[in-house]
Amino acid sequence: MKFRYAMVCSSNQNRSMEAHFLLKREGFEVSSYGTGTHVKLPGPSLREPNVYEFGTPYKHMYEDLRRKDPELYKRNGILPMLKRNLAVKTAPQRWQENATDGYFDVVLTFEEKVFDMVVEDLHNRDHVLLKPVLIINLEVKDNHEEAAIGGRLTLALCQELEATENWEDSIDDLIIAFERQHRRKLLYSISFY
Repeated sequence: MKFRYAMVCSSNQNRSMEAHFLLKREGFEVSSYGTGTHVKLPGPSLREPNVYEFGTPYKHMYEDLRRKDPELYKRNGILPMLKRNLAVKTAPQRWQENATDGYFDVVLTFEEKVFDMVVEDLHNRDHVLLKPVLIINLEVKDNHEEAAIGGRLTLALCQELEATENWEDSIDDLIIAFERQHRRKLLYSISFY
């Protein structure tokens, strides 16, 4: 594999972690992040989400929710999701605090608001290397079914990128072909490190 990938959603729980899981399993060099101020997971009601700091281990969240209401969090898929996350990495990470992780060739986001935050963050960083980074948004609803579909589409897109000699020369054609084949609109931008 020739590219380093970053998967980014708001809380580094569902969409980015499903894509991270699938790409890692296929041997891609991949990391994942969230852009929110906190990690939010559904609670007993919309007004009562479970809120954690970035860096809180997935294992801690799993144990906390299992203690609170194991049936609810098993039924709504949160416990299985956290169990999957545990197998991928230790804790959710925040995109805006990833400077020490090095640079990425491709960043995939799963929500336009997250895409805008990543583009803005990269724009505001010191551009030391002037190395191009491709940022693509694949809009995915934040539920388990859509995250699974989004993960498979992300894998297909990354496989297409890996097969190109130089994404900078072929990105327009690659995006158009992907949109036609999968009937999904993509946003993309090129920034620099």
